[in-house]
Amino acid sequence: MSTTKIVYGLYADDDDLMNGVKAFNDKGIAINEVYTPFPVHGLDKALGLKKTRISDAAFFYALYGVTIGATVTWYVMNHDWPQNIGGKPAFDWGHNMPAFVVPMFELMVFCAAHMMSLTFLARNKMYPGAPAQNPDPRTTDDKFMMEFVTEDVESVKQLLIETGVEEITVKDA
Repeated sequence: MSTTKIVYGLYADDDDLMNGVKAFNDKGIAINEVYTPFPVHGLDKALGLKKTRISDAAFFYALYGVTIGATVTWYVMNHDWPQNIGGKPAFDWGHNMPAFVVPMFELMVFCAAHMMSLTFLARNKMYPGAPAQNPDPRTTDDKFMMEFVTEDVESVKQLLIETGVEEITVKDA
C-alpha cells in the first residue's frame, strides 16, 4: 500500500504564492504543479520551467502565411485574372509585388495568430468538451494553488502554513 498523497495549498495572493515557491525551492521540496488565474511574473523561472517553443512555431506559421499570400497573388495576377495595368506586364510578379505587401503581411499575421492559438489549445488539451484540469475551480477566479505529490505530508503542510496558505487539502494519489 502506497502512502503517497497529493497535497494542495491554496493562496489568496500571488506574492504569497511566490514566497511559498521560493521557500519550497530552498527546502528542496519538489512542486508538482501551480495553478493561477493569471500569469504570475517570474513564476516560470522560480519553478525551473523550460522556454516554450511556441515562438519557433509562430515563425513557421508566419512563413506559411507569407508563402500562401505570395502564391495567391502570383496565381491571380498571372493565371486567374491577368491584366495590363499601367503598362506593367502581368507575368512579372517581382515588379508588381510591392502592391501586395499589405495583403501578404495580413495573411502572415492571420496565419501566425490563429495557428498559434490552435497549437496552444491542442498542446494543452483545452479543446471544446475537454474536462477541466485544475483541481479547484477557484483557481480560475482569484486563488492560487500549489500541488505536491509527496510521502512527507506533515513537512509540506507545515511549510505551507509558514508561507501564508489559506487552505490545505490532502488526497490519496
